[in-house]
Amino acid sequence: MNSGLDPSPSFETATSHWIHLVGVGIEIFGVFIIVMGIVWSSRFIYRRGAAPRYDSYKISIGRSLLLGLEVLVAADIVKTIAIELTFASLGLLAGLVVVRTFLSWTLTLEIEGRWPWQRALTDASENQPRNHVV
Repeated sequence: MNSGLDPSPSFETATSHWIHLVGVGIEIFGVFIIVMGIVWSSRFIYRRGAAPRYDSYKISIGRSLLLGLEVLVAADIVKTIAIELTFASLGLLAGLVVVRTFLSWTLTLEIEGRWPWQRALTDASENQPRNHVV
């Protein structure tokens, strides 16, 4: 007799488990990007003079942090949306995205010397034809 309990996991449980593993894999990849970016950036310590060395090192680490943060945000989105979609998890995701977006903006400001949205203004003004009066 079957008591109504199926010993095999349901499709939803198996899918949720695999999506969680994918999310963890993306998180590990994001951390790997940050760590390898720091290791790769360390090559600037042994090159050139002191000032260019520091600037190159800082910019290279900042870029690897930006990329790692983007990957970590993607992992949070996958894990939150696909696994446990509740108002609490969406609120937590929104908070994480706000904090990481602020970090990305400040890193961009530190690396490039301008806010991310100022790039479009600068690029647009450079591409405008200039009228020269002869």
